[in-house]
Amino acid sequence: MVTRATAGDLDSFNQLVARWERPIYALAYRNLGREEDARDVVQEAFLRAFRGLKGFKGEAKFSSWLYRITLNLCRDWIRRERRAPIIQVPEGTDPIDLADAQAAPTESVEELVARRELSAAVAKAMAELPEEQRTAILLKEFHGLTFQEIADTLHCPLSTVKTRLYQGLSVLRRRLERQQAEEASLRRASWESSS
Repeated sequence: MVTRATAGDLDSFNQLVARWERPIYALAYRNLGREEDARDVVQEAFLRAFRGLKGFKGEAKFSSWLYRITLNLCRDWIRRERRAPIIQVPEGTDPIDLADAQAAPTESVEELVARRELSAAVAKAMAELPEEQRTAILLKEFHGLTFQEIADTLHCPLSTVKTRLYQGLSVLRRRLERQQAEEASLRRASWESSS
């Protein structure tokens, strides 16, 4: 399909768009945190991919090339807006649901609330990570790329990708543990003061 698209077959390119639109939107949304910004970046990413197809040599996977275009556009968007990436969750929506997953049909209300609270905590902690670590985690954990695919996408050595991922996940785990401890302490203090 990629070969036909690079040869100028518009239907093949449209099939590539249909195949990759959702993962690319998820990547843009997780980087920018706003639906309208993510939609704009996705549109621009596919436009740039279409314009650059003749230059695509197939040295990397098409998906890695498309992820790189999207990440560069997100980085440019953030710089242009002169703001840190934010993770805004539309009212009543889990960011993971936006990208792909849906709540299990047997999920209780308590489980749904707990999952949404955890998603919000992860989103907040992710937003505080350095860009390189956040990007490595997004590509590995949320998009399922291999270490080599991430290295190809980011144009960096495999060892660098592994280091960024390990450090990012370590920081993320510590921040989440600290948040949970603070919340537990607040609940305990609230319960003790009400007794």
